[in-house]
Amino acid sequence: MTTDDRRRAIGKVVSVAADRLVVELHGGTANFTIVGFDDIHYVARLGSFVVMPAQAEYVVAEVVGLRERDAPLSRSAQGEAVELDKAGSAKYLDLVPVGMLPQRRDGAFRFGVSTFPSLYADALYVLDEELDRIFEVQSASEIVPPPLGDGTVTRYNSLSIGTSAVFQDYAVKVRVDEFFGGHAAVLGNTGSGKSCTVATLLQSLFEKKDEFFARGATFLVLDVNGEYRSAFSELPEDIKKRYIKLDANPGADSPEAQGVSETTSVFRLPHWFMSVEEWELLLRASERTQQPVLRTALGLSTLFAQNAKQNLEELKNHILASCVLHILQSDSGTPSKRDRIIAILSTFQTTSLNLKVVSPKIVMSYGNFSYLNELIEFLTKFIKNNVTLPNYEHRQFAFDDLEHALDLALLYEEAHGNRQIRDYCSQMLTRFKWIRQREEFSFLRVSSNDPGSLELDSAQYVEWIIGLTRSADGKFEKSAQVILLDMNEAGDEVVEVASAVIARLIFERLRRAEPRNRTPINLVLEEAHRYVSERPSGHAIDASRIFQRIAKEGRKYGLFLMVASQRPSELSKTVLSQCSNFVVHRIQNPDDLQHIRQMTPFVSDSVMKRLPSLPKQHALIFGNAVNLPTTFKVRDVKPKPKSDDAAIRELWFRPFGSETELRMPE
Repeated sequence: MTTDDRRRAIGKVVSVAADRLVVELHGGTANFTIVGFDDIHYVARLGSFVVMPAQAEYVVAEVVGLRERDAPLSRSAQGEAVELDKAGSAKYLDLVPVGMLPQRRDGAFRFGVSTFPSLYADALYVLDEELDRIFEVQSASEIVPPPLGDGTVTRYNSLSIGTSAVFQDYAVKVRVDEFFGGHAAVLGNTGSGKSCTVATLLQSLFEKKDEFFARGATFLVLDVNGEYRSAFSELPEDIKKRYIKLDANPGADSPEAQGVSETTSVFRLPHWFMSVEEWELLLRASERTQQPVLRTALGLSTLFAQNAKQNLEELKNHILASCVLHILQSDSGTPSKRDRIIAILSTFQTTSLNLKVVSPKIVMSYGNFSYLNELIEFLTKFIKNNVTLPNYEHRQFAFDDLEHALDLALLYEEAHGNRQIRDYCSQMLTRFKWIRQREEFSFLRVSSNDPGSLELDSAQYVEWIIGLTRSADGKFEKSAQVILLDMNEAGDEVVEVASAVIARLIFERLRRAEPRNRTPINLVLEEAHRYVSERPSGHAIDASRIFQRIAKEGRKYGLFLMVASQRPSELSKTVLSQCSNFVVHRIQNPDDLQHIRQMTPFVSDSVMKRLPSLPKQHALIFGNAVNLPTTFKVRDVKPKPKSDDAAIRELWFRPFGSETELRMPE
């Protein structure tokens, strides 16, 4: 044992078992306080560490309990008991062994205990240098090797996120690769500090202003409460931000930028970028009857779009002829038949079958078609056998034309004997009409006649939204590191659809990227229980499916989730089980605690028991970015997100005649 080790001995091992060690502290210590050679140490904090020599290594053990055994009572001459001698009483630490740490300074910590300390071995308090090795964060930065670096510039390899609640003034760090290169969850009751934790993580990452700072990072924050813009307003100017506002009027002017490093725009999401499943989600289409009709309608919408392929003319003629023939054979009155034929051919037409060609054949005389037989003969020649309907191909089409396409799809089904299909689909048609009229869905209704350049190609749209710009030579440059999608004014239906579409577009773009996994994207999902739920809500059939797939497969393509939620029990179990790091604030709900327990079986009960009593701004972190679970005080966030608690006394107790500070939006 070295001289320094002897000087930091706090007691002797008096009990050794495979799962429990007991250390009796040296006599004369008061209040579990030890005066070491380097500082004064309080050794009784639950969650702190003690090391014990065992051959050429230290056994590292966590303090899980402390107790005291009083010294025998002495009595005065009158036979009365005297005051207890606390310094002379025996004090014990209950320890759980967690791993081995080589005594040489370059040795790495490893989990599991292979050699146990002998009885009466010395127990030592832990030095900061040993803590760094236990947590494997010896240095916050590292020299960048060639060819990127010149041997002098540095970059982060670990990130300081706060100070330890157990070890005084010790900075708690996470390894950058493990924390941001995997899925993470930030959980806790409302008001416990989740938003501040997410904000300070990004502030910490980007506060390095010299080379090399994180110019290659991409964080897309789905900000459903509109609280993060202020938190990132003071990032270094070299860090570019993009603020995208979901507005009731997608044609509105872009919001005013806050500084030269921020660009702004109004959120527009072309409806033709949506997948069939997302249309089913939006229209709440039932599986057996409505979804097949919707899929047919989407195929017809792109089939008859302006840029549709011309070699499908025969298929178009067959569909239109089948529908017009069915109208002619229906029980409706002749004027009603004529109006429906005109409505169909006004929207969908070909060079051979259009309103100009058919109008002379639907002239009415005495309440009947004058040329009915001629019209039927004309239409019949377009009918084909063994026809396969087209698939949805994401070509731009007018949003309003989808209603006509739905009618065309229903007519086609009716023409083939499905007489009740219109009744079965009435609810879906009603919802489509409702969505077409609602302002909150206006971001989807992008004009197909004059789309922007980014709205014609989903790949370029995704590149823009994740902060990439194509240069003249075909390479990409970073135009933004932090992208905020502000959906504060959106309801749950809008948030579910918009988040699912954006996540799916990004995932598909990264899957096609070459070389793979070279453009890592971190999606920050604020209030994730609203759209990554375990049980489908009334607005979503399966909105969380894409996030479950990203959770399972995203790592291969460089797409990672940071899930922030106050209700872990409502989150998708699949998503939560794939998170490799957890930052957990105070959680008191038994269901939420049990849910976390089920998703993280590697965490001990003693760790879980800390969660209900954590104070504000404190959290427990565990996962592969830190070697051992540890409680810490989250570093102060500056500036703060707009998530402060209401100042009740200040707002309630006011002088007579004072005005409220609430302002109506312009």
